[in-house]
This record gives sequence, structure tokens and C-alpha cells, in this order.
Amino acid sequence: MKTTIKTTIVLLLIIGASCKPEIHREYMSEPCPEEVKVSAAAQIKKLKDDGFEIFDYIDEKTGDTVIMQQYFMAFLKVGDRRDQTKEQADSLQKLHMAHLGRMYDEGYADISGPFGDDGDLRGITIYNVPTFKMADSLANLDPMMKSGRLKVEIKSWWAGKGFGLR
Repeated sequence: MKTTIKTTIVLLLIIGASCKPEIHREYMSEPCPEEVKVSAAAQIKKLKDDGFEIFDYIDEKTGDTVIMQQYFMAFLKVGDRRDQTKEQADSLQKLHMAHLGRMYDEGYADISGPFGDDGDLRGITIYNVPTFKMADSLANLDPMMKSGRLKVEIKSWWAGKGFGLR
């Protein structure tokens, strides 16, 4: 009985390790859980059921179905209240970063970042939510918005599902 338990544990460790990107998988017969492809039809149904605006088309080059989803791009701009002390501004920045981290961790935002200059347009966040109202509400929960140090302008933006930055 002990041998069976040890064998099972070793097999689970091997399977788990084989699903790590740094481990070669050419000898594995089954895909890792995160590699299992979901059909375009299933993705479309789930997105529509969740309230997302989408459309799809066939890529002539690859023959693949491309699902275009509406996202919401939040442009973070200099706000009307910039009179905070350095300590207050530093505290707000920490709270702002925590808010953005939470939005990412909870799946509401896919990417955030500042611009490289010191202009009126400070940064962006791309919200992956079904509605403008939801994106606006989440963006305005940011302590920087609440304090008036930043303000937000949100635009709908379409992108192909699953395409990454390069």
C-alpha cells in the first residue's frame, strides 16, 4: 500500500512539473490543464453570457476564428486637486498602486502603466469588464481619483481576444 501511495505522489509531481513552462513536454501525451484549448464557439457563448460586447471573423491567413472584444481604456489625467503635501501624494501613490494591483488580481484590468513624460496624460488602464459603467465605477474607486489628484476619461476599445503585446 505504501508503494502505491509513493508511486501516485511521484506521478503527480512529474505531471505537475511537466506543466511548468521551463520543463520540456514533447513526451507528454496529454496537454497540461492550461493548454487545453476552448473552442471559439464556447468562448463566444461564455463572453455573451457574461454580458461582453463581441464580434468574430475568420482570419484569411490562418483560417482561425478571431474574437474581437470590447474593452475599456481608462486614460488617467492630471486632476484638479494637486495641492497635497509630498507625504500625502506618496501615500496616495501607494494606495493607487494597490488599487491597480487589486484590479489586475481580480481580473478587472488587464494592463496598467504610466506614460514616460510629465504631461497632463499620466497613464492608462485597460479594463476587461462588460460595460462602460463598470469600468467607470472601478476606475473611480482609485484613491487618486477620489482625492482629485487624477481624473479619468474612458473610451471603449476593441481588441482580439488572447492577443498579447510584443
